[in-house]
Amino acid sequence: MKKHQNTDKRVAKKAAGETVEKAPGDAVAGISPVMRKLSRYIAQAAERPLPRRVAERARLHLVDTFAAMISGSRLLPGKKAIEYVKPLGGREEAGVIGTRIVTTVQNAALANGMFGHADETDDTHPPSLTHPGTSVIPAALAIAERKRLNGAQFLRAVVLGYDVCARMLLTLKPMPYLRSGHHAGATGQLFGAAAAAGSLLALTPLQVRYMLSYTGQQTAGLYTMFRDPEHIEKAYAMGGMPAHNGLQAAMMAACGWTGVEDIFSGERDFFHTFAPEAYDREDLARGLGKDYEMLRASIKRWPIGGPIQGPMHVLNDLMAEHGFGADDVEKVIANMPDKELEIVDNRPMPDISVQHLLAVMLLDRKLTFKSAHDFDRMKDPRVLKMRARVHAVGDPSLTDVQRRWRCVMAVHLKDGRVLHGQTMAAKGSFENPLTPPEENEKAIDLLAPVLGRKRSLELLDALWHIDEIKDARALRKLYMK
Repeated sequence: MKKHQNTDKRVAKKAAGETVEKAPGDAVAGISPVMRKLSRYIAQAAERPLPRRVAERARLHLVDTFAAMISGSRLLPGKKAIEYVKPLGGREEAGVIGTRIVTTVQNAALANGMFGHADETDDTHPPSLTHPGTSVIPAALAIAERKRLNGAQFLRAVVLGYDVCARMLLTLKPMPYLRSGHHAGATGQLFGAAAAAGSLLALTPLQVRYMLSYTGQQTAGLYTMFRDPEHIEKAYAMGGMPAHNGLQAAMMAACGWTGVEDIFSGERDFFHTFAPEAYDREDLARGLGKDYEMLRASIKRWPIGGPIQGPMHVLNDLMAEHGFGADDVEKVIANMPDKELEIVDNRPMPDISVQHLLAVMLLDRKLTFKSAHDFDRMKDPRVLKMRARVHAVGDPSLTDVQRRWRCVMAVHLKDGRVLHGQTMAAKGSFENPLTPPEENEKAIDLLAPVLGRKRSLELLDALWHIDEIKDARALRKLYMK
């Protein structure tokens, strides 16, 4: 009986986050330095002030993600998410953006995450091949609403989520991970969402370690989701699933679930299972608090696939400078990173087909959300004729590990002139970020059709001043419809 009592005391101390001495006969493995550093950092993140530059960039991504979520609530994946969560009911803890539904944090994170990636308008972290905002922000927002936390805490949790999301994939090595059949976003964003939620739930370092263990158990995501022609499964795997499951792991730890303390070391650890090539687990925690991955995240200037941002940037600049239009063009040759071209080469969806979108840009002299998503125009004879003159060429010399949005373009005009342009960092990339006015222009295009212009401007003002929000629930009156 005495032995059992001592064991119970040790379990109680562990649940409270206290240091526990290893009793004779215990089989608890040691905790690696990287896990100790990571778990402590996550536990303290919600109260750690952000550098000004990081906070400014985080607000930019917050605005962009809200715009993507609200717009996505009216697209097919968003509608299907609403159909799923609406009848589930549950405790009224968090709002489903763009609707009047208030439900459990898990349901809200799932729906809002699917909204965020219902289309290709959401942000990215190119070096890790992830889309952090669409999973990290829904998870953090749900917990912030449930606990009525302030905007500063919410923003700090979001920055943390981007850090953990990116570091997980950078440790795994994103391209080999994809080649193994997994998908980067479904893994990195899962851990990012868990970290953001766990920090707002005020988990102790020990509880964070348990949370990461349950997060690891839920690691999933098949590359096959790219075959989904209606974007529903992709919205789930790249947005809703990581948001829901990461938040769920944090909730489990908050409720006292215990488990393995360190899944990143020891026999048959996480990396033994998921890392197809050599890795350095120290990358998980290297530079935490100094090197913020938020500063390497990118925002799409146009609501289309990330790899097309470079070609679109160059064509837009050339048209503005030289004033030519579709009727003047003999052919367009767009050299772009070869690995990026694989993702957008003559795809059957308008918003991720580089040839189609360049043809639309030439014909319309602009690109809007509506024109980028018009399936009918993929069969329009004028677009098809123009598209035949657009040639995308994969160039290995433009490909780099940072996945910068690059393009070298030559536009051959019918009068014999050849116009040249290039970008090594397209507008919206982390090296050439959008300005707040540019982000507002994009956001209004996405928000106004759902909320109306007046409400959209009010929401944008609140998000730009998120640090002044005392209760996250105050956002509901602005994002609900």
